[in-house]
Amino acid sequence: MDNPPLLLLGTRGSPLALAQARMTAAALEAAHGWAPGTVALNVIKTSGDRIQDRALAEVGGKALWTKELDRALIDGETHASVHSMKDVESERPDALVIAAMLPRADVRDRLIGVEEIDALPHGALVGTSSPRRAAQLRRLRPDLRIGLLRGNVDTRLAKVASGDFAASLLAAAGLDRLGKTVGVAVATDVMLPAPAQGAVGIECRADDAATRARLAAIDHRETHAAVAVERAFTRALGGTCHSPVAALALVAEEGFEFRAAIYSEDGADMVEERALLRDAGEAEALAGAMLARAPDSIRRLFEA
Repeated sequence: MDNPPLLLLGTRGSPLALAQARMTAAALEAAHGWAPGTVALNVIKTSGDRIQDRALAEVGGKALWTKELDRALIDGETHASVHSMKDVESERPDALVIAAMLPRADVRDRLIGVEEIDALPHGALVGTSSPRRAAQLRRLRPDLRIGLLRGNVDTRLAKVASGDFAASLLAAAGLDRLGKTVGVAVATDVMLPAPAQGAVGIECRADDAATRARLAAIDHRETHAAVAVERAFTRALGGTCHSPVAALALVAEEGFEFRAAIYSEDGADMVEERALLRDAGEAEALAGAMLARAPDSIRRLFEA
């Protein structure tokens, strides 16, 4: 009889989620000198995978990607869960802990369908389910129409290729992990990414010391530290999936070079900030200061 896997990773079943889970399994096996197959995957269907015709904010927010994975983890069906960190709520159950992050990939968005945003025809329909991307696009091009576009990467690419949408924006990291060399990267000075974009996190039970120790071997400390600052900023803002927010922390000699922006839904109003931060506490303070000077069109999107 075959030996059971030393670690069982919970993952969603999308091609991107599976690619990221396999990356994690391979990294663990390499770090510990384990044979291939020592780390196995448990594919779990989430509500976010089942519900594709509505925006996340209308049907439960980011928890649609995590609640089934959380249940399996807490019930002991898995040892750890693999997440795209930008899809993980900033408030997590006390029983769970993000124990490791893989090295961060390209943080930028990639524009699909045209070479640059200015090349879109007047009134063109752009597909996205992200309030951040929608607000940024409307700020850059108020004439554009925004339509809901959800689904896995192939589904969204097909919708643009078929002409249903003139363009879309996808995370460069996800495209790269799937080996898809499509689209044009958009500079972060044009479209600042979502907090934690490009980062893969591995979560386990807080009281599972053995799994925490095993995961620590693949933790990329710079990524973990930068993403923690971005998530602290988001957590301090409050809000929901309706709240357009962008943030990026880069590790610097004396802390983090931090950029953030919060928007009204139509992109007409924006509060942005650049700062050198020493820690997550300063990110939380910055979030409060930005909200304090934001107009009502923005502030109401972050009210509890």
